[in-house]
Amino acid sequence: MDAFPLPIVDHHAHLRPGPAGLEAVRRFEQQGGTHLFLATQNYLDHPPLSVEEYREQFDRTLAIARSVEESTRVRVFPVLAPYPVDLVHLVGQRPLAEAEGIQIDALRLAGQYVSEGKAVALGEVGRAHFPVDEAVRLSLERVLRSAMATAKEVHCPLVLHTGDLDEAGYLELAEMGRREGLPLMQLVKHYARAYLPPLSRHGVIPSFLSRREVVRGALSDPGPWFLETDYLDDPARPGAVLALDTVPRRAAWVRSLETGPDLVERLRIPFVDSPRKIYGLDLERP
Repeated sequence: MDAFPLPIVDHHAHLRPGPAGLEAVRRFEQQGGTHLFLATQNYLDHPPLSVEEYREQFDRTLAIARSVEESTRVRVFPVLAPYPVDLVHLVGQRPLAEAEGIQIDALRLAGQYVSEGKAVALGEVGRAHFPVDEAVRLSLERVLRSAMATAKEVHCPLVLHTGDLDEAGYLELAEMGRREGLPLMQLVKHYARAYLPPLSRHGVIPSFLSRREVVRGALSDPGPWFLETDYLDDPARPGAVLALDTVPRRAAWVRSLETGPDLVERLRIPFVDSPRKIYGLDLERP
């Protein structure tokens, strides 16, 4: 079969240092994958306890990105921020105000990396995806507002970590961004597990999990939207979320459908148009 006519982009994945992650990227490439948005993650056995530990984490993410690009033809775009659930776990070791301050300072540090061209977005930021104490919930909301302010300051997208959203949830985030002066085109909902039509998303950009039923719904969507695996290279959680080669396999599946090449062209939205509109990236093959 001829080469796929578009770049193939996984908008959100995590990798750890070492051969397992690199081998996953090689499988992604072998299936036709060309571009990867690499979200940072904690590489320690405890939540980062200081801004310096976050600096070490971010630098390690950049080193992983370099290693991938040196070993494959896949282009990597780092996305950096303190993970919101870090605050939840840190509260047991630090007073809440101190834990919140570490998150906010780490967000400012991530913003510096974006300003220096080392990362393309702030993420993941947002809320815990499980119940937390009210004081912790309010702290997470303050950190989220700070993240929005930082994204506005450095003019970059904000990749959101939340629970599943219905229309009311999308509207709440859109209104929060509006209050903070952040353009809606800078709010990206990572790990969107169900398809909701554009009017139900109130301007927030979805990054759809690349399951067949979700992709099928998204193909008629005018965009912007993305596809992702949220691949997690974690030996303690084998098989977590989707395999890294899922997005190229979904692209091949779309190509195999009986409706013909016009349907493949719909994938221009997540693979070309949306990266250009949201990130200012031109990923089109020459």
